[in-house]
Amino acid sequence: MTTTPTRSHASETTPYRRPLLFAGAVCAVAALGLRGGAESLDATPQDKPGKQEKADQGATSKAEQDVTAVLTGRPHGVTPQIERAILRGLKYLQSTQDRSGAWRSAGGYGNYPCAMTGLAGTALAASGSSTTRGKYARALQRAVQFLVRNAHPNGLITVMQEEARPMYGHGFSTMFLAEMYGMEEELKAQKRLHQVLTKACELITRSQSAAGGWLYAPDDNGDEGSVTVTQVQALRACRNAGISFPVKTINKAIKYIHDSANKDGGIRYSSRSGGGSRAPITAAAVAVLYNAGKYDDPIAEKALKYAQRTIPISGSGHHYYAHLYLSQALYQKGGKEWEKYYRDMSKWLLRQQRSDGSWMGDGVGTTYGTSIALIILQLPYAYLPIYQR
Repeated sequence: MTTTPTRSHASETTPYRRPLLFAGAVCAVAALGLRGGAESLDATPQDKPGKQEKADQGATSKAEQDVTAVLTGRPHGVTPQIERAILRGLKYLQSTQDRSGAWRSAGGYGNYPCAMTGLAGTALAASGSSTTRGKYARALQRAVQFLVRNAHPNGLITVMQEEARPMYGHGFSTMFLAEMYGMEEELKAQKRLHQVLTKACELITRSQSAAGGWLYAPDDNGDEGSVTVTQVQALRACRNAGISFPVKTINKAIKYIHDSANKDGGIRYSSRSGGGSRAPITAAAVAVLYNAGKYDDPIAEKALKYAQRTIPISGSGHHYYAHLYLSQALYQKGGKEWEKYYRDMSKWLLRQQRSDGSWMGDGVGTTYGTSIALIILQLPYAYLPIYQR
């Protein structure tokens, strides 16, 4: 089954207004008692909240958020400044795609074209475009074609001579292609994507270690946290799109994350390595557990608290990587913690954006940094199933 994507919020100067949202928002307006139109949205001195209303303040209700989306054309929390930064970033990615349809890293860690194309494609798709609709349709179509061309008979998606650790690129590429498969309208392309994704999942399943994780190459017979989370998210995106694989693969991966937990709440590099907790991997582990529906998992709760304690808004090291996953975890959780995080993180990201619209991320490059920044900033639009609550 395919789904037709909505129009991109980046397809014009103001974002897309969801057609099905309006009716719900009208009901929400009535329920909230906003009887005076725009005038009653601005509290007068006589309209100051009483004690009970003050007690109820905090995270904005779903009804209020729906009203905001209809009246402003933007999801709750997305300001005009954030919207402009998103548009500039999307324009940068669109302009830096090469003739083959790929993006490559412009940093000091190698090119990694499949990993970068998977990330950049995901960032463009998060705007609401697909391979057939929206401002970035042609760029997404070319990205999909590049990755499909580099899908090998064994299922691995990689450019071997440029990706020394191909499982990162395989994970990001598989996740992106699964999102595109769910939006694809052309039957021939749909069939080809189904073949590529089925083989990609088979490779992930074959490559899982006895402990339940993955390492840098399919036949490494080892495991570590950062590669593991990319494979689990890829599998989750494929399952969302209707691609089948043994459910025990996911179950073993969840057990692997549990086995990697330390007493302080953090997640270490590998379940068998010992050692201290790694904040970026901890954030990634929480996002993966939430993707798997483990919202009440005690390991996930402790890990999220650890990540929040140890990952500042402004930082260095694997900072963009850490926030790629911390943002997803907090968005999935929602409420006041997400609202505060998004407000603070977006302010920091806007200060880091370069004049050409790009972000430099973790020294890896501007494709990497820009893609991650855009994924974070566009989470409230909730266009991609993998990031939806």
